[in-house]
Amino acid sequence: MKAHLLHRDQDFDFTAGRPAGHEDLIQDLELSALLRAMASDDKFIYGVSEKVLLGCLTDPEAIRYRQQVLADCLAWPSVIREMYAIATAALADRGHVWGVYGGNYQTPSSNLYGAVSHLESYTARLRQLRKIADEHSAAFRSDGMTALLAMLRRELDDDYFAEVTTRLKELRFRSGELISAELDRNNSGINFVLRGPGAGRRPWRDRLGIGPRSSYSFTLDPRDEAGGQILSDLTSRGINLVANAAAQSADHLGSFFTMLRGELGFYAGCLNLWDELSAKGVPVTVPEPAAASSPMFSCSDLRDTCLELRSPGPVTGNDVIADGKPLVVITGANSGGKSTFLRSVGVAQLMMQCGLFVTAGSFTARVASGIFTHFIREEDPGMTSGRLDDELWRMSAIADHLGPHCLVLFNESFAGTNEREGAEIGYQVVRALLEAKITVFFVTHRYELADRFRREQPASTLFLRAERRSDGQRNYRLAAKDPLPTSFGEDLYYRLGGWLEEDKSGSTLVSG
Repeated sequence: MKAHLLHRDQDFDFTAGRPAGHEDLIQDLELSALLRAMASDDKFIYGVSEKVLLGCLTDPEAIRYRQQVLADCLAWPSVIREMYAIATAALADRGHVWGVYGGNYQTPSSNLYGAVSHLESYTARLRQLRKIADEHSAAFRSDGMTALLAMLRRELDDDYFAEVTTRLKELRFRSGELISAELDRNNSGINFVLRGPGAGRRPWRDRLGIGPRSSYSFTLDPRDEAGGQILSDLTSRGINLVANAAAQSADHLGSFFTMLRGELGFYAGCLNLWDELSAKGVPVTVPEPAAASSPMFSCSDLRDTCLELRSPGPVTGNDVIADGKPLVVITGANSGGKSTFLRSVGVAQLMMQCGLFVTAGSFTARVASGIFTHFIREEDPGMTSGRLDDELWRMSAIADHLGPHCLVLFNESFAGTNEREGAEIGYQVVRALLEAKITVFFVTHRYELADRFRREQPASTLFLRAERRSDGQRNYRLAAKDPLPTSFGEDLYYRLGGWLEEDKSGSTLVSG
């Protein structure tokens, strides 16, 4: 049995390693806020949500498959949460049984009874899933959910449960084990076969002692420890194959519940996130993924999801159309929302490519084969390297994993040197990325760098500028405008208190 809720025809690989650069992604895009909202204090959901979020899909059809499953989950949240709880309880039952029958030394008998106990607890949980499938299968529309519920109804029919119940009852051997064997030439036992409970029923004449004897028996003395050990060894040889078969069946069902819990755990996290965003009145939409070969990016009212989750008030959204523009350069006023927009792009791209909704009025983008961030960092406190050395080292590490149709987000990169050198480094790096068919979003305060893109890459570049009102206030919105030779740093100076003041003679004084 397979769940197949995250992929159409395969299980999700929860054991796979995280992608290159995932630490920077989590830090730069502040993804911990998103993952905490999805987890809602469930550590397991946090872990699977991180795996799925970072494991970006690159096929638009695969993304739409998950989007359709998520639509079903949003329509029937109580059913999804109930199924997740059943899968969780099934695995908790397994842990309890292992605690009873587990140990460093395992015999076929203990293995058999442990496997039977597993199968009995799993069967009870399968009955619960079958009941949900009977009651709700007609309500679901997505390929993933309809296939799962149809499989549960088809494979877990009444005949299945009747057969399983009968076989598990037999495997308890409440009347003892019946094992046949043959003698080899040296009188050692061979060909041990476990027989069904009815195979050893003696004819009524034998039981009454009438007529000739058809079989012989003996009884061990309760104090015969050696004989008891020999008999135990013979029993183990007889039930070994059955014990292995029962253990394999239990493992199969355990694997099913493990995968079901993981895949439903992601969708349960989506439901938790939806509830939190809905409670704040945040706009949410189903994004439209485009093929990697189509350089598309457009959005309306796009917001930074993680900032929305942390902020007590509303967050300003942005409208951008950058179709056919592999380079987007963001300039403008300090503290005007440039970095927030950059994070909103990265978070939305990740959410889209894992099958999630995004916080926007609309969102369309091509799928990226990899997503990387190169954000400004604090200077190395140990002084083992300068800021520019660190920036170049991180850029080199990213370059090792880049390929066509990747997405790279730069935030004030290459600021660890002077204007001219930083502009030259930034321009050469970005030009190489564009030639490799990599999409770039670049936030910069360097006018020389932005202006060079304006002069030499006008056809492939969209320029966005953070707005500043005439009174110096920011509205945190970006407009499609060319860069200016100032980022209005003096506004920050006055917001910080204007501790430098000039007297009427023109000399500079330090205020108290």
